[in-house]
Amino acid sequence: MGEASLGGVSERVRLKTMYEAPKGSATLPRIAEDVVPIGELKAHLAERIRDVRANQRPLVVTQNGKATAVIMSPEEFDRLTGEARFIAAVHDGLAEADAGTTLSHAEVVTELDARAGKRAKRGKMT
Repeated sequence: MGEASLGGVSERVRLKTMYEAPKGSATLPRIAEDVVPIGELKAHLAERIRDVRANQRPLVVTQNGKATAVIMSPEEFDRLTGEARFIAAVHDGLAEADAGTTLSHAEVVTELDARAGKRAKRGKMT
């Protein structure tokens, strides 16, 4: 029996890709294990924090049946915020390029040479 195909991609591959965590990141939350009401979290906080570190999966905290917070390891937080800063810098660079406010390679080299010359002169004065 063959696998169903969507645009040349098998259904199994499409679903696997959709539910896999990005390489180098924490695994995706498991709804049955990683969603916890705030009352249960209060009662078992230390245990749940250990689980977050051990499983490398975020913990979704609910209040009145709605997601209100996510607890994740510091490493995962740092990875996500670093990734967000990188993406923002790329967007800023693309916006600058679209606005025509970028420098050519020759202009950058000239500017760096000028700055290096000023530093060299300052170093000789001391």
